[in-house]
Amino acid sequence: MACGSDILPHIEWGSLTLLLSPSNVAIMPCFKNSNSGYNDPMLIWRNPFTQRLFLLIGTLALMAGCASSPKTPQLSERQFYEDAQKAIEANNMTLAIERLQGLESRYPFGRYASQAKLDLIYCHYRALDYEASAATAERFINTHPDHPQLDYAYYMKGLASYSVDRGLLERFIPSDFTERDMGPARESFEDFNRLINRFPDSPYAADAQQRMVYLRNLLAAYELRAAEFYMRRGAFVAAANRGRYVVENFDTSPSVADALVIMAEAYVELDQPELKDTTVKVLKANYPQHPRLKSGEFQYEKSPRGRRSWANILSFGLLD
Repeated sequence: MACGSDILPHIEWGSLTLLLSPSNVAIMPCFKNSNSGYNDPMLIWRNPFTQRLFLLIGTLALMAGCASSPKTPQLSERQFYEDAQKAIEANNMTLAIERLQGLESRYPFGRYASQAKLDLIYCHYRALDYEASAATAERFINTHPDHPQLDYAYYMKGLASYSVDRGLLERFIPSDFTERDMGPARESFEDFNRLINRFPDSPYAADAQQRMVYLRNLLAAYELRAAEFYMRRGAFVAAANRGRYVVENFDTSPSVADALVIMAEAYVELDQPELKDTTVKVLKANYPQHPRLKSGEFQYEKSPRGRRSWANILSFGLLD
């Protein structure tokens, strides 16, 4: 059978011919017989030089694969666990995570398997890898629903969930948390809430309760900021709804007083005197010392509804 070198471009090297594709990549080796021209491509395997060439290529590929594979020590389950504990004590979280992951992969049903998962949650958190810590805790909760230390997994998931979008600089430079995405904070609040409901006597319940108070106030402040933004934009219905949401869902938060004020202001702008009067009565009864109450009367003048400036329109109400 003809090799086809008279059609495709090729390179001859002694008795070996390489057929090339249009992109100059070799696609077919052929063996050239001096008596009969180009024969069946399978004759190439009878050439000692070609056999050595393919053997060399295979050896190099095998060596490259071995070199790229990380070396995992051959340790017993107990050795993996003890090495991890020593690394934790030495504050070497990278080595601890490596040993715990090795234990988990080699001895998934061993004596130390469940404890290794709990330690891995802690190590990821200490290494500031909050996403991995939260994911590991979630996996533990799903796979060990009856574990005696399940409350710890819920607690650590709550801590990690809240810290997911926190950068390293935020540990040293104060920032306004109400400007952040509140998704992680809400998830953290739910994790702590499940911990308290399922394990009210847990040693982590008291701390989780305090953190829930902080998170509740944070979520309320975020909603209040959104209500203020809507007021600046002139979206008074949305502002009133956000204020009412704070009052109804975060009734113990310090933001409730200002939320009532925003509701009253929005009702003034919307020409809803009955709703405004009802809201002011609630404000007087619960926060009589609020700055907006002068001599017991609510102080607010309806804003003029003149033509908005281009700066106000382009900035969505942020600029006058």
